[in-house]
Amino acid sequence: MKIKRYTASSMRAALALVRDEQGPDAVILSSRRCEEGIEVIAAIDYDEGLFAEAKRQMLAAQAEVQAEVASKAAAAVQGAAAPAPSRAKVLPQASRIETPRPQAAAVPKAARVPAVAAAPKPPATPSHAHAATTAVPAATAAAAPVPAKPDFGITLMQREMREMRRMLEHGMAGMTWHDKRLREPLKTQVLEQLSALDIEPDVASAIAAGTPTQTNLKDPGNVPLAMLIKHLSFIDDTTLTKGGITALVGPTGAGKTTSIAKLAARWCLMHGNRDIALVSTDAYRIGAREQLMTYARILDVPMHTANSGKQLGILMERLSDKKLVLIDTAGMGPRDKRLREQIAALKQGAADAKVILTLPAQAESQALEDIVRAFAHAKPESCIITKIDEASTLGGVLSTAIRHKLKIAYVCDGQKVPDDLHAAQQRRVWLARLAQHMKAGAPRRDAAYLAQHFAKVPAHA
Repeated sequence: MKIKRYTASSMRAALALVRDEQGPDAVILSSRRCEEGIEVIAAIDYDEGLFAEAKRQMLAAQAEVQAEVASKAAAAVQGAAAPAPSRAKVLPQASRIETPRPQAAAVPKAARVPAVAAAPKPPATPSHAHAATTAVPAATAAAAPVPAKPDFGITLMQREMREMRRMLEHGMAGMTWHDKRLREPLKTQVLEQLSALDIEPDVASAIAAGTPTQTNLKDPGNVPLAMLIKHLSFIDDTTLTKGGITALVGPTGAGKTTSIAKLAARWCLMHGNRDIALVSTDAYRIGAREQLMTYARILDVPMHTANSGKQLGILMERLSDKKLVLIDTAGMGPRDKRLREQIAALKQGAADAKVILTLPAQAESQALEDIVRAFAHAKPESCIITKIDEASTLGGVLSTAIRHKLKIAYVCDGQKVPDDLHAAQQRRVWLARLAQHMKAGAPRRDAAYLAQHFAKVPAHA
């Protein structure tokens, strides 16, 4: 390893000297302020493989030394115990049991266990035959090499080096983030404001990667929202205009049944209630169909049930004359073992159905991620964002939609049927503004969070 000290007026100048002379693979070992400015100690050609090989050789040498010491100690103990059997012949068994053992302090540490095993034994007699035979393996075990113990000094040194590297990475990340704010002010502004909206770091980085160097907007503060809207995918759903077969899937309590009631009510207002039918496949929860039945009675539309994929297929043939068929599926958690069966039954009975995934806005980011992955087998064409009125932030659901490139068809911000169902294509700016309004009074992300997620320094292998 080649180590060299550099002195410059600032940290940036010192890092430039290190990069010019030692290249990008140099490792910063330490830095401090001095009279000349900043002093940096850097190293290159740090080979962790050589360090590991040297450690292995040192441990092997220690094992050989310990094995040699153990062998000599065992031989010495056996030599000292040789005349013991002749003396043991005149000693009765009771006296041998009560005779105190020799002090262990006189025996080397590596030979303490063999010394006890090689203690004087009486000659083999019919009553003591088993005791005499067990002494042979004990003497053989004394010559076996003692396994080497780990060197705690090396382990401690490795731990300290990892901690030092972590500290240096944090310090370098802070300096890199400060330098990034000076060089790319608009990009860092996008990262800061998206993080303030609780947009996940990976999604915020992907959005900010396309930030222009200059903008024509009168207010540059609108650039983050414009970038967010640009990366959100919206779809002008044709369910309420052309009809067809539409199935809503999602976890328990996501708002599928209420969303179906809103879609049905909108259709009835636009086209009447003669060409629409509601179907429920939820045969798991007690009373799950009563809510949909209540909406069907209010709207005066037929409501049917299907308990299997075969029954659903027969029902679809009977309802082929209907222009719109809305299917309410059973709500199941992402880890429910019956979820695959439910999706398979839907595909079997209504293969031509358009699947819409229901995402509750108030759910946590990880929960939304699990929902999307679990229902990916249903191959949803779009999603409905529900329960916006119950959410404290929209960062999680918007991050999930962008990460998985889910097209947003509708947004729901209340329980009123059908008033609180809106076409997402017409509400895209409203959705971004609402996400900003929700976090208006919340504290912003501090510099440590921003540096940790957006200014990471790659560690050397």
